[in-house]
Amino acid sequence: MDLRPLDDTTFVAPQLEPEEMAALAAEGVTAVICNRPDAEVPPSHQAAAMQTAAEAAGLAFTFNPVAMPNLTLDAVEEQADAIDGAGGKVVAYCASGTRSAVLWALAMAGRMPPEQILAATEAAGFPLGGLRSQLDALAARQA
Repeated sequence: MDLRPLDDTTFVAPQLEPEEMAALAAEGVTAVICNRPDAEVPPSHQAAAMQTAAEAAGLAFTFNPVAMPNLTLDAVEEQADAIDGAGGKVVAYCASGTRSAVLWALAMAGRMPPEQILAATEAAGFPLGGLRSQLDALAARQA
């Protein structure tokens, strides 16, 4: 498992395996967010199978698929709600972790300074400096 921390409780990862859910729970993870559309993966890794595995391990599961460039504000808000409602550590995953990192960054706009958001994604291996104007716009919208 390649878990990359973005903050104290949120991690992003490339595609998870159903059998990894128990290990996540053992590490204190309470929720998993899938940002990968079902069309990108075989049936064994589609949301229903992943949800079954997550719930069997005692994890909450949110399916919030995003296919770039069709990222919507609704998807950002759903990501924020899933993170806020987790009550513990959260792992969001997609193909490489990039979409999940983008969603986290946009969800944190207005909660954290843009420099801190971008530093966190950069440290996790996702240089997202191109999001600066979107972070500023979302922060202004929430002010």
